[in-house]
Amino acid sequence: MRARIHDPLLPAIRQHEKAIALRAEGRFAAAERACRAAITGYQAIEGPRHVDVANALVELGLVLEARDRLREAAQCQRRALRILLLDRSGDPDIARLIVRARTALGGIDRTLGAYAAADRGYRTALAEIQRHFGPRDRYIAGVFNDLGVLRKAQGRYDEALAFYRRALPLVPRGDRHALATLAHNLGGIEHARGRYARAEAPARRAVVLRTRAFGLRHHLVAADVAALAAIVEGRNRLGEAARLYERAIADFRRAFGPRSYEVGVNLAGLAGVRQAQRRPQIAETLYRRSLAIHLRLLGPRHLDVAITRNNLALLLRERGRVSEARSEARRAFAAFRALLGPRHPTTRASERSLAQFARDR
Repeated sequence: MRARIHDPLLPAIRQHEKAIALRAEGRFAAAERACRAAITGYQAIEGPRHVDVANALVELGLVLEARDRLREAAQCQRRALRILLLDRSGDPDIARLIVRARTALGGIDRTLGAYAAADRGYRTALAEIQRHFGPRDRYIAGVFNDLGVLRKAQGRYDEALAFYRRALPLVPRGDRHALATLAHNLGGIEHARGRYARAEAPARRAVVLRTRAFGLRHHLVAADVAALAAIVEGRNRLGEAARLYERAIADFRRAFGPRSYEVGVNLAGLAGVRQAQRRPQIAETLYRRSLAIHLRLLGPRHLDVAITRNNLALLLRERGRVSEARSEARRAFAAFRALLGPRHPTTRASERSLAQFARDR
């Protein structure tokens, strides 16, 4: 929307633009304040159901998601969708905004372990893009990537890889951010399959591309560094892996604070390295810090919580604390079974561990 010099919407528009810029810089608290000011301004002049309100709500949802306030973020995206779906103008900008809200909501559902809801959201978004903009629209690559991430979380690696490969030719060659994301995710599939040597090259490419796009200390670069750390750990280069995890944790703390989701994930990764380095006390402390963060953010029946419980159980068993190990292993297995189903490889591995713990004395 073009604002006239004396347009009463101008303050709200400026706050909205400021929020977008602040989010891009990783200044999320300031971005939230600006976004809320924009929403207040839009509502006062245009009413609570105007598309400008919905647009700002989508932005606020993205900011809140970055701040780990996932349920609040989901509420923003749902409210935005309710407003946007009332529009019958056929405006392509509104159609794209609907897709942004649906995919953002799908990402939140995926993070919370609501995989069926995430799948429905992504597929609805994909159908809407194809209907409005055709089969080779740039947004399709993003949804294919999202579906790939979801399939990886579900343990369906072949399907995930197929989605990433469908996304790749749709990404413009100059879009370093999107290319880095796909390189990151392709490396992640190889890592999940235990093919660490094949995973390392795309993971390093992701770090290079994203650094060129955003700079050395950006939180998106930190995510690529963390993924590389896990791969290097798999190749048994433990000192290098520890340094990469520590770098990622420092950058995530700077961006999101010390109790953020990403800090929790990478504390668990560093714990695994310290465990492999025979530093069990440090490893246990790190696992417990990670577990506390994720329990607060995600609750007890979440995949990340279950994985950390399982790893903590293995460590406690190594330390001879069999009763504690068995308790954590039971909780992990119950969560894996509920979230992934009884036939998933992770569930089966957890069940075997639990059976072994039952034989311990």
